[in-house]
Amino acid sequence: MKVKDKNFVSYLSEEEIQKATKRLASQLNKDYKETKPLFIAILNGSFMFASDLFKEIKLECEISFIKLSSYDEMSSTGNVLELIGLNENVFHRDVVIIEDIVDTGNTMKNVLEQFKDRGVKSVEVVSLLIKPEALANDVEVKYVGFEIPNKFVVGYGLDYDGFGRNTKAIYQLKS
Repeated sequence: MKVKDKNFVSYLSEEEIQKATKRLASQLNKDYKETKPLFIAILNGSFMFASDLFKEIKLECEISFIKLSSYDEMSSTGNVLELIGLNENVFHRDVVIIEDIVDTGNTMKNVLEQFKDRGVKSVEVVSLLIKPEALANDVEVKYVGFEIPNKFVVGYGLDYDGFGRNTKAIYQLKS
């Protein structure tokens, strides 16, 4: 698959993604069965994962969205920009952050600090992908779909400079 000027090869199929999503939702349903969590999806990248995950959540819960940006083309800028903020009161709430990918951890560290400063009861992260080799921050991601190598991926909401999000599978940059 070609996105802009880069070639990508198949990496995770739609079936693998859906299986992992159902596994994560099942665990969240068990862990939060006595609560009414607020799920917060980080846009833009997590929109497909958040939608599929939320369809499998069988809890009394809410979902909201925040829009952050920390990427320029294919690399992290190291700066996290909050483009659209949260309207819900999170004080003394159980919050579950939905993320597409955690690589350096810069965005997630920033997000977790902000929520802890707002007095949440608890905050956990569910991420479809994590790149352990790329982590530059000590962030805990309790719910992980896949651990992947430190290679660039697109598809299923993940993008390359805004393009390539609109696939049911995930593709890796061709070496």
